[in-house]
Amino acid sequence: MNDTFRRVAARVSEACGSPWAFIISVLVIVIWGVTGPIFDYSDTWQLVINTGTTVVTFLMVFLIQNTQNRDSRAVHLKLDELLRGVSGARTGLMNLEDLTDDQLEELKVEFERIRQHAQRAVATAESAEAAASEASDPEAARLAAEAAEAAAAEAAKAAKAATATEEAARAGFIASNGTKDG
Repeated sequence: MNDTFRRVAARVSEACGSPWAFIISVLVIVIWGVTGPIFDYSDTWQLVINTGTTVVTFLMVFLIQNTQNRDSRAVHLKLDELLRGVSGARTGLMNLEDLTDDQLEELKVEFERIRQHAQRAVATAESAEAAASEASDPEAARLAAEAAEAAAAEAAKAAKAATATEEAARAGFIASNGTKDG
């Protein structure tokens, strides 16, 4: 039954998304509007279009949702495969779609904090490198180089924190679902 519904939903969704479906819909509305004077704009005349559009809308909701769910699953699987296949890719967050909204919000806040920290560290490192290259005094150049190294270490620390957050999220996902993602 699922396979039959999937095939029917895919065909109907494709047909309803075509220009012909739009043209037919416009023609139905025009014909309905033109027949108004013939039926003296009666309650039955109005009920026909209201009932028809309500039934079509009700059925289309389920077809569209099925198609979107299927497409979403396919996209997630493709992205997961790309992450697994790319050397050095971070795979710890591959199943984010399975986390709760609260868990996703926590990750968002954590990554925003890490991003801001890393941006500050990179800006400091760039400023220190620029000061070191422009310094004419050897002592000032040495101090600027040390500051650049410290800022670079801070940026590396921020990257390490991002990796730790990723691993914690993965561990939380595994603990909450009892499964591993690959």
